[in-house]
Amino acid sequence: MKKTFMGVRLRRLREERGMTQVALARALDLSASYLNQLEQNQRPLTVPVLLKINAVFGVDVQRFSDDDEARLITGLREVLADLPAGVGGEGAGDAVSLAEIRELAAGMPAVARTLLALHQRHRQALERLAALGNDRSGEGVLAPHPPMAYEEVRDFFFARQNHIAELDDAAERCAADWGLLPGRADEALAQRLLVAHGVRVVDVADLPGQAQRVFQAEAGLLQLAAGLERGQRAFQMATQLAFLEQGAELQRIADGAGLSSDQARALARIGLANYFAGALVLPYTAFLRAAEAAHYDIDRLGHQFGVGFETVCHRLSTLQRPSARGVPFFFIRVDRAGNISKRQSATHFHFSKIGGTCPLWNVYEAFAQPGRIVPQVARMPDGRAYLWVARVVSRSGGGWGVPGKEFSVALGCDIRHAPQLVYSRGLDLANPEAAVPIGMGCKVCERDACPQRAFPPIGRALDVNENRSRFAPYPVAGRPGQTLS
Repeated sequence: MKKTFMGVRLRRLREERGMTQVALARALDLSASYLNQLEQNQRPLTVPVLLKINAVFGVDVQRFSDDDEARLITGLREVLADLPAGVGGEGAGDAVSLAEIRELAAGMPAVARTLLALHQRHRQALERLAALGNDRSGEGVLAPHPPMAYEEVRDFFFARQNHIAELDDAAERCAADWGLLPGRADEALAQRLLVAHGVRVVDVADLPGQAQRVFQAEAGLLQLAAGLERGQRAFQMATQLAFLEQGAELQRIADGAGLSSDQARALARIGLANYFAGALVLPYTAFLRAAEAAHYDIDRLGHQFGVGFETVCHRLSTLQRPSARGVPFFFIRVDRAGNISKRQSATHFHFSKIGGTCPLWNVYEAFAQPGRIVPQVARMPDGRAYLWVARVVSRSGGGWGVPGKEFSVALGCDIRHAPQLVYSRGLDLANPEAAVPIGMGCKVCERDACPQRAFPPIGRALDVNENRSRFAPYPVAGRPGQTLS
């Protein structure tokens, strides 16, 4: 473990419990002088002390991880990149140094989170003003503009490190009680629906709106789209069982998430039901053991549990039980146009909210190699390196002329975890030059010399020297029609 200084967080823990420094030192069986040195960042927080904090207060040690600090640093850099030039007399990107950002994230994390929340409200206000500008009725009024429901729900899962412990534990108990077998869970789930709820499962060729599941409560009927594979059938039945048997728990978690609208809470219930379904079909302990034994080979796990590539990737990104953690993964699903329809992170990787993603990322290379897993060692501008694996998944539209679906699904982890993955074999993990330099998107990436740069970062002045232009043609502000070449 590297030296980790967490004095502010330790002081906040003490203040939350109304304890004096002497009382906390006594509870942790430490000397008062040693605790004072920890709080003043004169000594690093060690593993034995972290374990004592967990044992005495039941606090998740993830609270003292540098992952949260990395999230805050990335978020603050994005905020600064989004500010207009001229803040403090300089360009926003130059007004605050990276060292100052790190100091803020490490020393005052609550202040950093407040700044991120203020920036989010600022962007929502700008979007609302833009919408009013397009209102031709003349009746528009400036009203509070709530955040988009799916963004709120995504942030809720992100704050929980993509792990919902109460649902994971309940799903594992149900899987054992119902006798679910890997690869054959659909049989037991259909039996559970019939015996416990009087619900029959039938296959239907054409469900409305290309739905995969339609539940008719009054008729006691669960209709599944014909042609689903066994793993897909199991997941749909498990999702319906989540609503039937865990409905109160889903509602309790959604109500306690601090979401701003009924729509967000309803969407959260769906996300939580899907989470329960994945945990039921792929029970935590058994799946984690299998993943570690297979060195996280996604195809092998899919064959063993009878589910698809995307389902395995999604489940791997949730294995963060404090007593038995798997590799902390990031999960993303993107289409050819760069639209991100799913993104989950169990750790510090931060997906940009400003503009598109990086074209050098292997999630796009995967579209050129359908059916093949594409690995990539990638390095972000802050120096952090990651191992990513991506593959295209597709679903037929169900008939001739009916559009299907095609996505690139990717799973990534910090480079320090890469040796645990089968996909790291043959890769030069220790060589920084072997990593592909990527970013979160051109609008917030400072790699000026990137060959794929589409436009300069927000807040950064363009180089208008006609003999030394580094960018593809851009319109020059204030001079219509003129471009840099």
